[in-house]
Amino acid sequence: MPAAEQAVVSLTRSDLEALVAYALEEARTERAAQAEVGVSVDTGLNVTVRLGEVDTLEYQRDRGLGITVYFDHRKGSASTADLRREAIRDTVLKACSIARFTAADECAGLADAGLMAHDLQDLSLSHPWDIAPEASIEIARACEAAALAVDSRVRNSEGASLGTHRGMRVYGNSHGFIGGYASSSHSVSCAVVASEGDEMQRDYWYTTSRDWRELENAEHVGRESAERTIARLGSRKLTTRRAPVMFTPEMARGFFGHFLTAIRGGSQYRRSSFLLGAAGQPVFPAWLQISERPHILKGIASSAFDNEGVATRDRELVKDGVLQGYILSAYSARKLGLQTTGNAGGVHNLIISHGSDDQQALLRRMDRGLLVTELMGQGVNTVTGDYSRGASGFWVEGGRIQYPVHEITIAGNLREMLLGVAAIGSDVDLRGAVRTGSVLLGEMTIAGD
Repeated sequence: MPAAEQAVVSLTRSDLEALVAYALEEARTERAAQAEVGVSVDTGLNVTVRLGEVDTLEYQRDRGLGITVYFDHRKGSASTADLRREAIRDTVLKACSIARFTAADECAGLADAGLMAHDLQDLSLSHPWDIAPEASIEIARACEAAALAVDSRVRNSEGASLGTHRGMRVYGNSHGFIGGYASSSHSVSCAVVASEGDEMQRDYWYTTSRDWRELENAEHVGRESAERTIARLGSRKLTTRRAPVMFTPEMARGFFGHFLTAIRGGSQYRRSSFLLGAAGQPVFPAWLQISERPHILKGIASSAFDNEGVATRDRELVKDGVLQGYILSAYSARKLGLQTTGNAGGVHNLIISHGSDDQQALLRRMDRGLLVTELMGQGVNTVTGDYSRGASGFWVEGGRIQYPVHEITIAGNLREMLLGVAAIGSDVDLRGAVRTGSVLLGEMTIAGD
């Protein structure tokens, strides 16, 4: 690697803060009324092994700086991957030039100065993994080998992968705010193919964490991917019917994702939401709570401030089933005549309330219905709430899994589905920004033969 690139990769937080301060000063020199700058440096290693052989070995080294300036509510943005000061100055000039040709928008501008974060607590987000490529390859091989050893019907592999990434991000604006933090993410995954007669099935499993020491054992990941794949052999089709449906935690996260899309500020001010103006209304059963907890140590979506420097805070998004408010950035808040909720860039660790029943107990409660383990297609209309997606999973009778099913479609309306949540399991998946267990819904239409 050239020495100049090595220097960029090794930039410290103070180095990045100095670059942000320099860009803001240049914007001030150009008489921008307001300005904001974000700069980041990221490094990573990705290894994939397929059938014991190295399929890919990739190093990632990325860096970039973006600046947005405002001249009387006229906005201009520009970015660069060159962090030399002369390149940064050129980028500032380009942003200023763009702003002079854009139309004014009264809602454009920085978040209010009084909302900036001050207590930039350490959330333990950075746990670098100093692992050599050779060791990464061996872990991936062990993961895949464990999967292939589970059953003779596991006859092929789409590969086992290990990824490790670390980075530093600093954001600052003309309110005088400059903040930054280091972060890391690590993962191990495996996907295999099983066959029996003319049938072939595929499934996967993965583990991810901020701290590499908290990853699931690689061999366990491999075995889990194989066992999930084997369980899908012998899949049948269903006749069309109405029945209860349960999403596994991985699928439930997407289910709640549709709800989050509907309550984002952009969906609200564009009037493109099936929950338009729903703040203060019941949207879930009265027993259900949804809390945002941005400051969980090592949390996948933890942050002391959002993408606009606004302090994040604990929040009850849904209380006793009633929607308490929307997910807002400064811009979307102004469009709605509200105040930002510190969610520019997304939500921070949403926790869905749950009972004490695990997935097996929820199956017994469901008695007869469909357990969904995979969803396909994009048949979700977030304006009307109409929901129709391809699915596969397992048919349940007497509270026990009877056989795998595929080539079916589940359909309903999201507003009714949200209100129809019957229970949430204790099998909470911590691998994303939404922490939820399995979700049991009332009747949905299941379309098959």
